[in-house]
Amino acid sequence: MKLYYPESYLLPSEDNAAAFASGAALKEAFYSGKTLEARAVMCDKAHDLHVDLGVMRGIIPRAEGALGLEDGSVRDIAVISRVGKPVMFKITGFTADDSGHPLAVLSRRAVQQDCLNEYIAHLQPGDIIDAVVTHLEPFGVFCDIGAGISALMPIDTISVSRIPHPSARFTPGQRIKAVVKSKDDAGRITLSYKELLGTWEENAAFFRPGETVPGIVRSVERYGIFVELRPNLAGLAEYLPGVSPGQQASVYIKNLIPERMKIKLIIVDAFDAAIPAAKTQYFLSGAHIDRWVYSPACCDKTIETVFEKQPAVAGAV
Repeated sequence: MKLYYPESYLLPSEDNAAAFASGAALKEAFYSGKTLEARAVMCDKAHDLHVDLGVMRGIIPRAEGALGLEDGSVRDIAVISRVGKPVMFKITGFTADDSGHPLAVLSRRAVQQDCLNEYIAHLQPGDIIDAVVTHLEPFGVFCDIGAGISALMPIDTISVSRIPHPSARFTPGQRIKAVVKSKDDAGRITLSYKELLGTWEENAAFFRPGETVPGIVRSVERYGIFVELRPNLAGLAEYLPGVSPGQQASVYIKNLIPERMKIKLIIVDAFDAAIPAAKTQYFLSGAHIDRWVYSPACCDKTIETVFEKQPAVAGAV
C-alpha cells in the first residue's frame, strides 16, 4: 500500500521545493508524473484554481479541482475553499496564457484518484493514520486523510469525556492522528480519535487522592457536576451553585475507584479563563489496533472498541 499524506505535508519538503527551482525541473516533474504541492492563490469566476509555482503560474481547471466535481457529487466549495492553502497536483501539460507567459496545466483530481486507489481503498478499520482537521460542525469533524480527500469523525468518537462541540478539541488546520473506524460500501471512511487518548487506568495514573488539580466543567446536572481532568477522563463533583459548563475549575480529588471507573471530586473554585489546551498525548504508537478496552479489568462494565476487517473497496470521495 502506497502512503499518501493530507494536503500541507509535502509543501515544506526539500524534494517538493526542488521541483519549483526552474522550468526544467517542472518539466521533469511532468514527465515523471510526480505529485507536487503548492499554494493556491486565486479561484477565478470559472472556478479554475490558480497556483503559484514560483517560476511560472499553474492552473487547475474546475473539473480537475477535485474528484466528484464533474458528476456533481462534490460541490464547488471544495475548490473555492482551497484559496490561500496548499494543494496537491500533477502537471498534465504546459501552455501559455493570453499574454504569452508560460502556464502549467495541473490536476488535483488525478492525485486524489491515485490516493483513493492506492491508499484509501486499502485502509482497514483499526488503521492509525495521519489527518488534518479541515472544518468543524456540531456533529463532528471533517478531516483530510490524503490529498484533500475528506473523512468524518463523529463527535461521539472524539473522546470518552463528552464535549459540547468539536471546537473544544480541534482547530482547522491542526495535524492529528486518527483511527479508521469503518468504511462503507462506497469506500468512504469514518474516523475515531478516543482510542488514541488512553484507557481509564492510563489517564487515572496521573492523579492521586488528596491532590488539587485543574479541570474543565463539562456538564452541570442536578446530581452533580462533571469535570474533565484529561480528554479521556472525567470525575463527578457534588453540585455547587453558580458553576457553568466551559468554566475552568480547581478540584480536590477525594477518591479514585477503578472498579466503578469513578473519580470523586470537590470543586474548590470555578472561574472563567482562557487557558491554552495542553499538548495532546497519544498512548498508541503503532500503525494498527484490532481492539481497544477503555475500562479496567476489575470493572464489571466493559467499554471497548472492536475493529472488524472489511474488504478493500475503491469508491468515490
